Amino acid sequence: MKKKLNILIYSLAAGGAERVVSTLLFGLDEYFEITLVLMNDTIEYEIPKSLNIQYIEKSQAHESGVIKLLKLPFLAYKYSRVCSNNKPDYSLSFMNRSNYTNVLSKVFGNKSKIFISERIAPSKEYESNSVKDKISQYLIKYLYPKADRIFPNSKGIAYDLKWNFKIQEEKIHVINNPIDIAKIKKLSKEDVNDFNFNKFTFINVARLHSQKNHELLIRAYSKINADTQLLIIGEGELRPPLERLIRELNLNNKVFLIGKKQNPFKYLSHSKCFVFSSNYEGFPNGILEALACELPVISTDCKSGPRELLDIINSNGIEKNMLEPEYVDHGILVPLNNVDSLTKAMTAIIESDTLINKFSKIAYNRALKYDRKIIIDEYIKVMEN
Repeated sequence: MKKKLNILIYSLAAGGAERVVSTLLFGLDEYFEITLVLMNDTIEYEIPKSLNIQYIEKSQAHESGVIKLLKLPFLAYKYSRVCSNNKPDYSLSFMNRSNYTNVLSKVFGNKSKIFISERIAPSKEYESNSVKDKISQYLIKYLYPKADRIFPNSKGIAYDLKWNFKIQEEKIHVINNPIDIAKIKKLSKEDVNDFNFNKFTFINVARLHSQKNHELLIRAYSKINADTQLLIIGEGELRPPLERLIRELNLNNKVFLIGKKQNPFKYLSHSKCFVFSSNYEGFPNGILEALACELPVISTDCKSGPRELLDIINSNGIEKNMLEPEYVDHGILVPLNNVDSLTKAMTAIIESDTLINKFSKIAYNRALKYDRKIIIDEYIKVMEN
């Protein structure tokens, strides 16, 4: 008989953690009887047809931070009732609000093993002195140690939790994000009918949010003289200011914001280079998927993820202080918020077929390390031991 596993997450709306949950569901369901528990009824990713879904609420996506905080005990109680009814052996949550709810449910009688997955560097996500960020800092310090195990998705986040939030090292076990290599390979071969790749194409796939720093990418690209184009896939609240910036820099015929796409992989496979400009990350799916599509990668050396993915020699995941592009094993790393350095790296790729061929040839094998089966086996091994 299969053991029971509850997976708790706010929703399956478009996002990195949500995509990870969708990927894990197809595989974990072979080993566990799974109940997916949500707080919002948005589901934008594929899930197994036979999956049992329960809701502890159906909230609005843009509730205030105060309301979210006040609802935590109520949600923890409701989730404990779900666990009381279906009696899971394991309860695995993703993202902060779900993690708080998961751990707090122990107070109301949840007897399952509690596992929480941290997807972003908390010291960067909650670095301000606002009341909201101070409360989040407190909840992480107070609640996370009460989980049976914490799964950061990168070494950089593990380091952050240990040193900035004083969480015991023995509680922490890094499990990287999975990707479905076979699915990506299949989807990458589909035709693209709505975009012309007749020029050297840089591509970025990320929501249009300040964390992703598309302004840096666009300003760096504006300094390139070669006949190229920049394709940005993603949607978000920063679309209007980014469109204004593109007009101001006279890039209307060179930089294209084409919105969110169901299949970004076919665009990746037709492009020449993936450029990632984030201020901070967890373990970026965008870089993983670009590697799976055999693309050279240029990325900011942000906290955390890019260095761990691209730099095998210094794979502790700790970012460096640098001024110039650094050519590492599987790509090029550039300093944060440095327009000139990013421009240099992008220009170097344009001008060197040798670099393109080198990074393209080794990209796929790097991505294979994070194939879904390998990551699922890691989850099973840790949870059952």
